[in-house]
Amino acid sequence: MIRLHCFGESGNAYKAALPMTLAGLDWEPVKVDFFAGAARSDAFRALNEMGEVPVLEADGLRLSQSGAIQDWISERTGLYGGATPEEKREVLRWVLWDNHKLSGQAGALRFLMNFLPPEKRPEQVIQWLQGRLAPTYATLDRALAGRDWLVGDGPTNADFSCCGYLYYPEPFGFDRAAHPYIDRWLDRIAALPGWKHPYDLMPGSPPDRADR
Repeated sequence: MIRLHCFGESGNAYKAALPMTLAGLDWEPVKVDFFAGAARSDAFRALNEMGEVPVLEADGLRLSQSGAIQDWISERTGLYGGATPEEKREVLRWVLWDNHKLSGQAGALRFLMNFLPPEKRPEQVIQWLQGRLAPTYATLDRALAGRDWLVGDGPTNADFSCCGYLYYPEPFGFDRAAHPYIDRWLDRIAALPGWKHPYDLMPGSPPDRADR
């Protein structure tokens, strides 16, 4: 059995959960109660010393970081990794770009704007991150002009990495209507057989914490 330690609010975990689901792998989610501090616990750090989700366990393997898990999915299924050596490098290029320029900043911004108490939200940091992300969205939008997928003729880990935070409903400065090529691409991914929204694919969502 494949187990993925994750929670619904994590776009990084979604990057691993989505391709596993679309590839038809049999896996089960293990909820990490991030907002109760579970990822910082000694028990979780024994699982992953980085104190982060996602963490995959399968056949004696334990693996963290979404890009590494995506690579494992491709090795296991033959899917989403690129069809040629050139495509494989291009997929890796987009995964690395996403981790640094897109998800690495969008995830932090979404957290600051939605999951901190209003009085603790650092407005200057929020404005700085929004300024950093504006040209990042523009880069992705331009890359998708005239093409269906970021690499090759079908979905790859490049797409699943870059879309990781862009389906969430909480406001964090991303406007799909302002980026028409991204908007169509997100619809295209969502039309893949078996696609699910992160809150439907993994346990945990803001309403689950409403009564705490």
